[in-house]
Amino acid sequence: MSEPCDLTAVQARSLIGRKQLAPTELLESCIARIEAVDPAVNAMVARDYERARAAARKADDTVASGAPLPPLFGLPIGIKDLEDTGGLRTTYGSPLFRDHVPAKDERIVAAVREAGAIVLGKTNTPEFGAGANTRNAVYGATGNPFDPQRSCAGSSGGSAVALATGMVPLCTGSDTGGSLRNPASFCGIVGFRPTPGLVPSDKRGVGWSNLPVLGPMARTVADTCLMLGSIASDDPRDPLATTVHGATIRRAGDFYPPAEVDLSRLRVALTPDFGFAPTERAIAEAFAEKTGLFRHVFARAEETSPDCTGTDEAFEVLRALAFLSGHLEKVRNTPDQVGPNVRANVEEGLRYSAADVARAQTTQTTIYRRWQAFFQHHDVILTPSITVSPRSWRELYPTEIDGRPTRTYYHWLALAYAVTLPGHPAVSLPVGVDRHGMPFGLQIVGPRGGDALVLSVAAALEALLAGDPRTARPVPDIARLLAAPRLSDSPGFLGFD
Repeated sequence: MSEPCDLTAVQARSLIGRKQLAPTELLESCIARIEAVDPAVNAMVARDYERARAAARKADDTVASGAPLPPLFGLPIGIKDLEDTGGLRTTYGSPLFRDHVPAKDERIVAAVREAGAIVLGKTNTPEFGAGANTRNAVYGATGNPFDPQRSCAGSSGGSAVALATGMVPLCTGSDTGGSLRNPASFCGIVGFRPTPGLVPSDKRGVGWSNLPVLGPMARTVADTCLMLGSIASDDPRDPLATTVHGATIRRAGDFYPPAEVDLSRLRVALTPDFGFAPTERAIAEAFAEKTGLFRHVFARAEETSPDCTGTDEAFEVLRALAFLSGHLEKVRNTPDQVGPNVRANVEEGLRYSAADVARAQTTQTTIYRRWQAFFQHHDVILTPSITVSPRSWRELYPTEIDGRPTRTYYHWLALAYAVTLPGHPAVSLPVGVDRHGMPFGLQIVGPRGGDALVLSVAAALEALLAGDPRTARPVPDIARLLAAPRLSDSPGFLGFD
């Protein structure tokens, strides 16, 4: 099935600029896809059709006038339901905010609107982004577009599903323990975790923490770069958006179009587990099979990893610290309105001492310096994006992997948070499917500040692998989703767990 909504963002924007596709036509195609497919997957949970249609009609007039068009002009976009949208319901997946309508957009939303994008709706997320299974007690579960009874991961799960099914060409997301990369992997799209501060946040509660970031999601690397160029910026409201007085550090042209890179000059490290992540055997085997098809194109490709000793412990403490900052009062005052993942992190945080926090921060710094030494001899690292193949969304999180118990409800995200801790950029690139027929994501990790390099390598690999069905981006069966039962009729659909 091919409709305007199936176009990439770059294709659609080009057609709009050449007056061969009207913004209203593209919008109506996206709305039709949402209405047809969303009952099967429950990705676009709050919709802003009336304002979107008004914006699209205005965009048609702007195109007709011959006025200059900004980079995302006329492109419908989904906004993750953790991000404030002025005048549009924003729940954060929490019953405490079931009827919350912010007065104004937060910075990333304002940025995409300024770049010409048309906000079409909000995409589903777990409560306050806690956990990588997109389900909550407000909107219910979101199903995987390749099998709605399986998890789409998270916390940007609704965004990933909306993209995979053609509801919108672009979506926002955020990432602490892999929330841009994990759902991208499970749903066969691209999710990019930028260097902290590259995409400024005016909302992050612990402003100096490098763990949470905002970032772009799309179906292709070029689309991801197009969006990144519109949301990357200098901004004094974010203490991590370091700047030099009187100079512009972050520019749109640094990312789109992605620069060409010669893969044959790259020194590449390959690891299925960073030496500690509980990677499912089948995922490790899929990683070896996939990379075995193309590793010969690099100057050097070797199985090795930076020393990640202490990553689990440091991430657990620093993550809990952020949850204490944001959610302690909710757990204390309205415990019946807070889900198990948030409660677990707050309770864990209360057990830690100042000495524990100091030790975690010291360990994080030690790991960071090990990574810098490692990247003196390697240009990028390749890993699986996530440790397991998609399981049922009824499983709140994997309590075991290959028979071994997991440490925490987010331990199965270790391949992602191994990269979060030292603050390096990483992208999840879809590379075919695994042995279960579910999308397989390849994580590409770059050096400190190497955002443009990571995206260039991803673009080169995307082009190289597109012609082989074993490695090309998988596409969900829309006809099958049209015939699927409503996900909301599934037992256990609505709730925290």
